Amino acid sequence: MTPDSVPSDVLTGAVDLARAAAEETAGDPAVVGEHLGAGPEPVGGAGGGPAVLGEVVTHSFASRLPGYVGWHWAVTLAHVPGADGVTVDEVVLLPGDAALLAPAWVPWHERLRPGDLSVGDVLPATEDDPRLVPSYTAEDDSAADPEAQALASDIGLGRERVMSREGRGAAAARWLAGDFGPRTPMARSAPGPCGTCGFFLPLAGSLRGLLGACGNEYSPADGRVVAVDYGCGAHSQATLAVGEPAEVVTSARYDTADFDVLTD
Repeated sequence: MTPDSVPSDVLTGAVDLARAAAEETAGDPAVVGEHLGAGPEPVGGAGGGPAVLGEVVTHSFASRLPGYVGWHWAVTLAHVPGADGVTVDEVVLLPGDAALLAPAWVPWHERLRPGDLSVGDVLPATEDDPRLVPSYTAEDDSAADPEAQALASDIGLGRERVMSREGRGAAAARWLAGDFGPRTPMARSAPGPCGTCGFFLPLAGSLRGLLGACGNEYSPADGRVVAVDYGCGAHSQATLAVGEPAEVVTSARYDTADFDVLTD
């Protein structure tokens, strides 16, 4: 029998060769489990004609690798026309139908959540961040143009990009729904809203009518962005009702209105 006529049952029967290849790739024979079977791979010629690359069979072995439940080792064996015997084509670890797979990869800037940034971390804004627009116009993206940057500096704008309408709206909605918004228990029980408080510092620009900063060191919102309709007990107009002064008794009192008659 010539090498070109090696029957497929020889490839199918080469279980020991396939297992040895899997164990060598795995680095530990213990993580290669039982033989799950073997199947041919399509290697037909162009147009579905006769095979031109020889016969190819893939053997499967159960995986005992920790963390890879439901995966299997796939070892592909081939007989190349003109070669003597069987050769190992490739060894890979593949997931099965019930395999536990990692979730789809998500870009880092989409994985971040508020509070993730720590000391020393750098979070650059992307060029297409919808929260930012060029400071001198909201209609084009010429902020990357060196001449446009020079123009922005010359006319005193300073910053190349500022928050867009979408960015300001998202920030306002987030702050209004937060701990210092108008619907919090503190706001509902306050003697007055922040908008009428002397310690309220309104924000500039389009958010002035909605939000500001608290400047009262005794307030739980000191140094925080607060809603105009937020409030707390440290309102500048809060007053204490002065009641009638209580009488202070400093001497003993005796009831002489009634007495008992004692007899022998």
